[in-house]
This record gives sequence, structure tokens and C-alpha cells, in this order.
Amino acid sequence: MSDIENREKTIVRTSVTGILTNLFLVAFKMTAGLLANSIAVVLDAVNNLSDALSSIITIVGVKLAGKASDARHPLGHGRIEYLSALAVACLVLYAGVTSMVESIKKIIHPAAPEYSILTLVIIAVGVVTKIILGTYFKKTGKKVNSNSLVASGEDARFDAILSFSVFVCALIYIFTHVSLEAYVGGVIAVFIIKSGIEMFRDTVDDLLGTAFDRQLTHDIKAYVKDMDPAIMGGYDLILHSYGPEHTVGSIHIAVKDTTTAEEIDALSRRITAAVYQKFHVLLVGIGIYSYNTKNDEAAEMRSHVTHLVMSHEGVIQVHGFYVDLAKKYMSFDMIIDWNIKDRESLYRKITEEVQKEYPGWQIHTTLDINV
Repeated sequence: MSDIENREKTIVRTSVTGILTNLFLVAFKMTAGLLANSIAVVLDAVNNLSDALSSIITIVGVKLAGKASDARHPLGHGRIEYLSALAVACLVLYAGVTSMVESIKKIIHPAAPEYSILTLVIIAVGVVTKIILGTYFKKTGKKVNSNSLVASGEDARFDAILSFSVFVCALIYIFTHVSLEAYVGGVIAVFIIKSGIEMFRDTVDDLLGTAFDRQLTHDIKAYVKDMDPAIMGGYDLILHSYGPEHTVGSIHIAVKDTTTAEEIDALSRRITAAVYQKFHVLLVGIGIYSYNTKNDEAAEMRSHVTHLVMSHEGVIQVHGFYVDLAKKYMSFDMIIDWNIKDRESLYRKITEEVQKEYPGWQIHTTLDINV
């Protein structure tokens, strides 16, 4: 069985566990809530029902995401998982807003609950069950890289807090006859809404595309550089996620100007295979920078220009430097920190300074991005 099939099987198994557990809690909490005339317990049951629906959405999402590539979706359907995570976030938001509305109603029109020992036992069991379920979901979600499971685990953690608050309110009412459940429900609703907003934001970031983990990009570029003495460096690594388990990208490599096309072809194939095997990232494009090694003058120019460019605050790197002395042609890329307010202005200023240093030369520069 492949890693992708194992991952799908694990997600489905975990989600089914969540569905059955939450339906069990819904039945018992709803019964206890109606018997005790407790809005807090009833809302807790409704929240568990939304969790069961979340798990169903997760299963549907991973099944659809596992569909084979086709002519319309040549890179697969993996991003459907992001949509399922988005649906889970919407359910959490709905549960939070609903809880807030109902809590406000009970604050305006309070009703005395009638808690019993059975009600307390059911609420306590719900707290423990949700803590265990949330931990299980988050641990499994991180293991198989499933945002939907992680989101469901986070939701379960807040559910446990909600249930515990209801339990405390029940104890307070039993001993003091002071009903706080509506107020506590409102406070917890705020936290649930906050959780839903954060889940929504993180999933939207995945859909829009965000910078990948710095350590991953650093490791890939370092790994490529060390593959062969002819490679002087790896740059401009761009990665695109088409689902948690499907990442494609491209990279530029600087190779000595004495490297032949035949050698570059062999290098490219080796790099593609090795990076996929080690990092599970498919490099669909490998660009080439020619690195001057044939004369000392080119090396001196590279050193001078690099020092000139890097002397400006905010410049992170200069790479892809190449000169053709006969044609008086120079090209290089520069990376400027995103924190610089006007990156374009600084880029133009640096280009003009280099041009003044080498009058009569054709200067070609590129403002690169740091990924």
C-alpha cells in the first residue's frame, strides 16, 4: 500500500472514530440537557453534532482529494482537502455564533435549570472524552499532515473547555442556586468564534499560497548545492502546494561556465530524482545560471558588484552573477527584504549605481523574492 493510500486510510479511520464518539455524546447530552432544562448542556450537544458533521466533511474531502489526476486537473485534486478544512472552520464559526445567540437569549430571559447527579456524570464523561478525542485528532492530523484533522482536534479541545465550564456552572448552581451558565456560555462562545476565525484564516492562507517552511527551502537548496562540484549554488526555489502530499516546484542552479549541456542534462535529472526521493517535492523546472570561472577579471567584478549591492541596508543576497567581457554584458539577481517599504525604489537605485560603475556596459538586473 502506498504512502498516499495509508494516509487516506488513517484519516478516514480517525474521522469515523470521531463521528461515532460525537454521536454518542449528542444522544446523552441532549437527553440530559432536556431533562435538566439546561440551555448550556443542550448547546453542548448541538456543538458535538457539528463536530460529527465536521468529521463527515473531512472523510468526503480526503476521498475526493485522492481522486486520480485527469485532463482537467493534471496535478490532482489534493486542494479539495483545503476546502474541507474551510468547511470545518465555517461549522466551528456557526457553532460559536449560535452559542452566543442562545446564551444572550438566556441572559435576557433566564430559566432555572434542574441538575441531577446523572447530568453531572454525563457532562464529566463528555469533558474527558473530548480531551482524549481532541488529542487523538491533533496527533494523527500532524502525523499525516491533515489540516482538517488538526482543525477538528482544536475544536474538540475547545469543546472540552466548554463542557467543563458547564460542569462548574452546574456545581455552582447546585450549592448556591446562582445560575451562571448563560454568562459562561457567552464567554466560551467568544473563544469558539476566535478558534473558527483562526482556522478559516489559516485555510485561506493555504488556498492563496504562503511561504513554505524556511528550514525546508534552506535544506533543499543546500542539498542541491552539495550534489556535485559543478554546482555553485541553488537559488530561486519556488514551491506550490496542490494538497498536503503534493508539492511541485522549480529551482535555479549556478553551474561552472565550463559545464557542457550534456552534463547539465544529467545533473538536472539527478537533482529531480534525488529531491523527490528525499523531500517528496517534484521539481518540474530547473533553470541555469552560468558561473564565470575562466578568468580572474570576471571574479573580481563579481566580488566588487556583490560588495556594492550588499552595502545597502535591506539587501539579503546577490546571485546569478554573470559577465560577458567581450560584449560588455552583466547580469545578476538581488533579493531585497520584504520589510523594506519601497523595494522597487531601492532596486532601481542599486541598478543605477552599478551602471555608473560600469559605463558603456549593458546591465541586466532582476529583483528576486526570498522564498
